Amino acid sequence: MIELEVYAAGIRTLEKILELDHELEGIPGLHYKVDSNHDIIYLEFDHASVSVQELKGIFAKLGLDAKFVGTIPPELNPKKTRTQPIRLPA
Repeated sequence: MIELEVYAAGIRTLEKILELDHELEGIPGLHYKVDSNHDIIYLEFDHASVSVQELKGIFAKLGLDAKFVGTIPPELNPKKTRTQPIRLPA
């Protein structure tokens, strides 16, 4: 299971929650809950079916500025690669 927390100011309104539900319902293996008192969305994925960039796009489409809380799981962030050591010639 992959977990991600998102802070999105403005998600407190019922209209925004319903719009978000409509956008997220098409993502396979996603379970989520909204803490409307604190503008937090808790996302749980059965498998990596969407990237962080795609999630940001969904929130931007709704007029919300998504800020990811904590470490972003590497499965959801394909642009990040492992750092490789620099090898100098002998």
